Amino acid sequence: MNNTLHLSFFEATREVFELMLDLQKVSESAVAPGEDACGNLTISIGVIGDLTGDILYTFPKETMLEMVRIMTGGMEVSEVDDFVTSAIGEISNIISGKAMIALSERNVVCDILPPKVVESEESVCAYPVDSNTKINTEIGSVGLEVRLQSK
Repeated sequence: MNNTLHLSFFEATREVFELMLDLQKVSESAVAPGEDACGNLTISIGVIGDLTGDILYTFPKETMLEMVRIMTGGMEVSEVDDFVTSAIGEISNIISGKAMIALSERNVVCDILPPKVVESEESVCAYPVDSNTKINTEIGSVGLEVRLQSK
């Protein structure tokens, strides 16, 4: 099931990035041991139902700003503010919803909770990244960690 979970979230991420951001080169790679989410924004999406836990999406600042620029049709943003965090939270929410639909096709029924934004300072990590995947795109990378368990 763990591989199915991971694949569901990677595929959902790839599809949303293609449709919403017109990103065509979406791949994944392992995160190096000891690499963490310092200086980034983490969006946590809670999951309840047949599976419980959280999905964590970690975004570097430059990647977030470029995503928002694409989503807004070219609006230049230079700082991560409430508008940017809201937009990134919504993308995370859409990815998670799409993954839940894929899981429901395998008779795994879950609901997602509203996104929680976890900001970190440069010297403080929002979440340590131990066993996650890095989603690579032409505008930067996004961390993905699936922390779900069967009830």
